[in-house]
Amino acid sequence: MNQLRVWVLLILATLFWAGNYVFGKYVVAELTPVWITFSRWVLSLCILLPIAIFVEKPNWKKVRESWIALLLLGLLGIIGYNIILYTALGYTSPTNAALISAVNPGFIVLFSVFMLKESLSKIQVVGLFISLIGALIIITQGNLLGIFQMEYNRGDLLMIGAVIVWTFYSIIGKRISVPPITATAVSALLAMLVLAPFAFWEGLELTKVSSISIYGILYMFIFSSVCSFVFWNMSVRKIGASQAGIFLNLIPVFTALISLALGESILAEQILGGLLVFIGVYLTSGMLGNRAAHIKKKNEYSKGA
Repeated sequence: MNQLRVWVLLILATLFWAGNYVFGKYVVAELTPVWITFSRWVLSLCILLPIAIFVEKPNWKKVRESWIALLLLGLLGIIGYNIILYTALGYTSPTNAALISAVNPGFIVLFSVFMLKESLSKIQVVGLFISLIGALIIITQGNLLGIFQMEYNRGDLLMIGAVIVWTFYSIIGKRISVPPITATAVSALLAMLVLAPFAFWEGLELTKVSSISIYGILYMFIFSSVCSFVFWNMSVRKIGASQAGIFLNLIPVFTALISLALGESILAEQILGGLLVFIGVYLTSGMLGNRAAHIKKKNEYSKGA
C-alpha cells in the first residue's frame, strides 16, 4: 500500500469520525444516549467480530486471560465515553464537542506521567498548557477573565468528562497485548451484555423514531464504528501511530466544515481555541521531536552517501 493510499484512508477515517458528532446531534433529539450506543455497537459487532476472527486471527487464550481488562475497556470506551458524548451533544454544538475532544492526546500524555511513570519534556509541558488554554477559550466563549464567574454550557463540561474517560480507556488499552480490532470487538461485546438490560428497561418507542435517526445510526455503525476503525488500523500498521496521529487533528476541522454546510455558524473563539488546541497537541504528542529526529537522520544519511 503506497503512501498516497494511506493518506486517503486516514482522511476518510477522520472524516467519518467527524460525522459521528454531527449525526449524533440529530439522533440524540429522538433516541436516548443509551439506545444510540446500544444500537450502534450491536450492529457494529456483526462486522467487527468476523474481521477479528477471520482476519486478525488472535490468540484466544490471551484474549480470555485479558477479559477483565477488556471488560473495563468496554465500560469506559464503549459505554462511558459514548453515553457521555451523546448526552453532551444534547446541549452543545458538534463543533464545540469535537474541538474539546481534540485535547485528548494531551490528557493521555499527562495521565501517562502519573499512571505509567512516563516522562514529560519541557516542550510537552508547554504544549499541554497551550492546548488547555485553547479548550478553556472554547468553553468560556473567549471570556477567560470570567472563568470563575460564568455559567458553563452543560454539554461542554460533559465533553471534558468524556475526554477523561477516554484517557483512562487509552491508557488501559496500552497495557493489553490483544490485536486492536479484536480488542474493540470483544470489549464491545462485553459492554453490550452489560448495557442490554438497561436499554430494554428504558424501552424504545419505534413510532417516534424518524428516518433521520435510522440513517444516523446506520452511518455511525457503517462509517464511524467499522470503516473508520479498519482504515485507521490499516494505516497505523503502515506508517506508525505517531504519524497517523497527526491526522486526528482533522476531526474538528471536518466537523466544523460539515456543520457549516448544514447551517451552523463558526465563532471566532472556536477558531482561536481550536488553533491553540492543535498547536498544543502537536507539541504534547512529541510530533515536533519526532520530526526533528527524522530530519536529523535524513541529513546524516545524505552526508554518509
